[in-house]
Amino acid sequence: MKILFASAEVAPFSKAGGLADVVGSLPKYIDKNTEIAIFTPLHGLIDTNKYGIKELENSEMWLTFGNQGHKFRLFMCKLPETNINVFFVHNDWYFTCFKDVYPKWLDTRYEHERYIAFSLAVLEYAKLLNFKADVIHANDWHTAMIPVYLKSNYRYDEFWQNTKTVFEIHNLAYQGVWFEDVLDFANMRKDIVYNEWGVEHYGKVNWMKGAINYSEKVIAVSPNYAREILTGEYGEGMDYTLRMNQHKLTGILNGIDYHIFTPKTDKNIVKNYDVKSLKLKEENKKELCKAFGLEYNPKRPLYGMVSRLVPQKGIDLVRAAENDLKNAEADFIFLGSGDKDYENLLIWLSNNSSNIRAYVGYDAQLANRIYAGSDFYLMPSAFEPCGLSQLIAMKYGCLPVVRATGGLEDTVTGYPLADSTGFKFWGYDSWSMMQAVYCSMGVYQDKYTFNAMQKTAMNADFSWNKSAKQYMELYKNLIKVS
Repeated sequence: MKILFASAEVAPFSKAGGLADVVGSLPKYIDKNTEIAIFTPLHGLIDTNKYGIKELENSEMWLTFGNQGHKFRLFMCKLPETNINVFFVHNDWYFTCFKDVYPKWLDTRYEHERYIAFSLAVLEYAKLLNFKADVIHANDWHTAMIPVYLKSNYRYDEFWQNTKTVFEIHNLAYQGVWFEDVLDFANMRKDIVYNEWGVEHYGKVNWMKGAINYSEKVIAVSPNYAREILTGEYGEGMDYTLRMNQHKLTGILNGIDYHIFTPKTDKNIVKNYDVKSLKLKEENKKELCKAFGLEYNPKRPLYGMVSRLVPQKGIDLVRAAENDLKNAEADFIFLGSGDKDYENLLIWLSNNSSNIRAYVGYDAQLANRIYAGSDFYLMPSAFEPCGLSQLIAMKYGCLPVVRATGGLEDTVTGYPLADSTGFKFWGYDSWSMMQAVYCSMGVYQDKYTFNAMQKTAMNADFSWNKSAKQYMELYKNLIKVS
């Protein structure tokens, strides 16, 4: 079996969110008899020397979009510690000119052009490499054009005749919506794709809708999220289309790579520990407090939060509860970047309170130090397709305090249930969040219960092994149907 993964970001080469972790980890756990190729843009931030990324001979290719030709080149290396080929699509106009995966303030039309160009280049380079995939696994709206191209421009192409497509929704909030003239740029025939059974959605092109309609299978990144997006509350205007395609939809819980995220061997933290040496975790808390100018107090719980600062992540609840947080017998550390209003909020809280500190930006090493040094992990998301942060936090013995939505509901067992691994609240309001925080503060004083919960959380298995088997079963069933 041959499987082609297409993604806007792949860890460790480029990363802006959980999508990169998924595409960088899942292929490692796929059946060893499966031939895998991963395609991703060669973003300007990718260190080609560090990863040994080399250009393939005679890879130059010209593709025409609208009335203009664009030159592409193809680079390649192995996914670290595997024999899996990762192919990087090079284009100076769309990708290598930026030092970010998703540059801010880009014109929306230009953003669409970038990923239309990438998607078509993936299909053409796969043909050039003679990689006739049995399954193409496209991820989020950036590669949603691939299933659309296969059902339109390539519908009679013998090379792709037997290829099935799987489309994975990592976040339904970002759908790729623009005016219909973008189809002219993509060289797609409107009479084939621009209708309610294709990409047309309320008078505009919606690439995610096209992928949902044209793919053989649609995956949501957790079982609960797969149920939620069928409703008006979480469906982001796509719930009708998803209900029409419900026979295709399945939810598979994302995992994390415990070779990367484990406090026992993590080189980024001050003191390594595991479930049998949990007392050593306290050394990380001492150093984290020192680094952020907080007074270390073993009787005061420390809460961490590592997040993109966007409305989805519940920062509005932090704003609404700022007085409660400032007056709590606890300390709080925030790490993240995003909307300027949220960044300014955290900076103001950091400068005007004795128990709240913030680092605006992203630092992977510091993120791991926060997981290792914090007692609790705050995650008050408005919605959360799966969430990886709570899984990482649990492995580090940092108990998550979460809103029970999406994958957070699937992965966190709330106190006081047996084998509880964290704390849940349901209402999306600051009062509900603070009740969960106060509950966790109370449990922290009961060291027997707190330590038992830590050990249960650290022993929970959210590795890719189980999830990868579900993906393989889905792939195999698709091929059997054909």
